[in-house]
Amino acid sequence: MTEGIERSIADTERMVREWQERAAEKAEKYGQLQQQIEQIVVTESSRDGAIQVTVNSSGILQSLELTESASSRPMAKLGAEIMRTVQLAQSKVPDLVQQVVDDTVGMDDSAAAHMVSESRRFFPEPPEDEEEQSRTSGLREMEVPMEDDYEPPPKPPQQPPRRRPVEDFDDDDFGSGSFLR
Repeated sequence: MTEGIERSIADTERMVREWQERAAEKAEKYGQLQQQIEQIVVTESSRDGAIQVTVNSSGILQSLELTESASSRPMAKLGAEIMRTVQLAQSKVPDLVQQVVDDTVGMDDSAAAHMVSESRRFFPEPPEDEEEQSRTSGLREMEVPMEDDYEPPPKPPQQPPRRRPVEDFDDDDFGSGSFLR
């Protein structure tokens, strides 16, 4: 009997030791994951190279560089181009996060998979700008009105205006009758 208890205690101690080793390995992998994600930076430039931005893994703008040619643009257009370039850089963060996850803990880990999906949610693909849309397609979306079987009900026929009743009696008014009696 004591032999069975000793064996059970030894098995329990072994299982706890294995669990601790797996937990330590996982903690080390998560530490590596965190370090590698913190090192992610993405640098993107506008098509003409006048704007260059760098964002970190959180999508926060780390640097913005403008060439002299950027100063000749209207401020509204320059602002829009800067934002588009930042969004373009941010849109590349999720793929880099996924690559780090694949290299460290793997996508089988639900917490890591959630981290990647959240990154994709926060940094979706940037919208196409107007110039790119017009370059990629000469066709514009055409609106075609839908046929509608609904017909409004016909208007009720107009009735002739009613004569107002005579309020006071006038002896000189013979109405529709004859003045001869």
